[in-house]
Amino acid sequence: MGILPGVLDHLNDGVNVVDADGILIYVNEISANYVNQTRGSMLGRPITDFYPDAVLLAVLQNRQPILDKKIHFVPPKKYIVNSYPIFYRGEFLGAYSIFQDIQEIDQLNSKIKHLEMQVSLNKTEFDYNHVVHMGTMQEIYKKAKKIVGSLGGPRHSIITGESGTGKTMLANLIYHYAKEIGVISKNAPFIEINCAQFTNPDIAAMEIFGSVEGAFTGSKKKKGLFEQANGGVLFLDEAHTIENYQSLLLKAIESGKIRRIGDTREIDINVIIIAASTKNLHEVLLPELYQRLGQYEMYLPSLRERSLEEREQLLQHFIRKYENAVWETRHIRYHVLFTPEAKQAVLNAVYPRNIRQMRDVINYSIDASSPLIEDIGEKKEITTLVGLEHIPFAISEQEEPPAVSAEQPGKITPQIENFIRQQHALGNGPRKISKRLAETGISLPYYKIAYYLKTH
Repeated sequence: MGILPGVLDHLNDGVNVVDADGILIYVNEISANYVNQTRGSMLGRPITDFYPDAVLLAVLQNRQPILDKKIHFVPPKKYIVNSYPIFYRGEFLGAYSIFQDIQEIDQLNSKIKHLEMQVSLNKTEFDYNHVVHMGTMQEIYKKAKKIVGSLGGPRHSIITGESGTGKTMLANLIYHYAKEIGVISKNAPFIEINCAQFTNPDIAAMEIFGSVEGAFTGSKKKKGLFEQANGGVLFLDEAHTIENYQSLLLKAIESGKIRRIGDTREIDINVIIIAASTKNLHEVLLPELYQRLGQYEMYLPSLRERSLEEREQLLQHFIRKYENAVWETRHIRYHVLFTPEAKQAVLNAVYPRNIRQMRDVINYSIDASSPLIEDIGEKKEITTLVGLEHIPFAISEQEEPPAVSAEQPGKITPQIENFIRQQHALGNGPRKISKRLAETGISLPYYKIAYYLKTH
């Protein structure tokens, strides 16, 4: 073979050559290293001693090449192989394989597919047909359509509701409907900002209205979100946190003009504003600003205010979404079933973060019941059964509101103790627990809850 062995030993691919009986007559260093052997220990022995499921075996039988169709496992390694028959002057002499380690590539692809699936599961909805037919959303969506669909032209609006009730989703519904009926163009922007994410209102104002260099220490010339949203929709979540800049927002609504922070030049804007908040905006906005925004005010109820039927619709929606994500990322038809006990636990659980938390719990439960990727093999259709053991323990039982003690208001009864512990296990602090108690009709100051948690 002359210089060929030296050349083959320096390839990045493994090479095996066998005779017509499957006996190894050549092995390069890469192949020997794959199975933790030396070349000398492998030569003259059947390839099945080292590669029990070698593709070469099929080539020896049918004398036809096999290309890029088989991935073999030599734990913990993975490789893809091409095998060819060897003929010399019409006589069949054996076969050879060239294979490449794809473990790192496969792991990277697996991570990418996992990320793609997570994005698919958690992204904001853009197919809203299923949402607008769910219980309370039917009436809310009818009202929302009038914001942009009335004969008098599009109006600004307010959406209120607890965290996770779907305020961003409803704003997107309004935006897509406006495009559908031609109130805004098909490529009109939808700009979203959570005003509460900034450390102070000054930074929020610069993001929203833009700024000129020197307006504040370190500020630079910057186009604001109003300008970016021109011709479309500007969604201001937690709008109450802009505080003393509310007057600038009011001016933008009344005049259709804005000024960048620190600038004297006015800029024309044509923007539909949707303000949202977990607060009662009637109490925290300037009266004039609330009057201009609040002509169309929509309240999104929390999950505990929605019917069991609607919660079941949401459960089925998130199950379908998971099944579709598996199909999109892995081309596997996935069927998810919940046992009656598991279904009851999910539907009756208390979700402080509402729909977003319900979605996360459902996804977690399906994850917990699903087989590992490596155990699926070549299957293209699988079914998983979610049981009570797969549901996060913290929500596996319905939280009963504690009984009110009329004789001793403020006293932490055993029922209230249990409620506090359950809420604390969900990650809620004393202030949130105090708020949750107030929602059930019990007044208990947060500092008493903090003291209880510290001493128990």
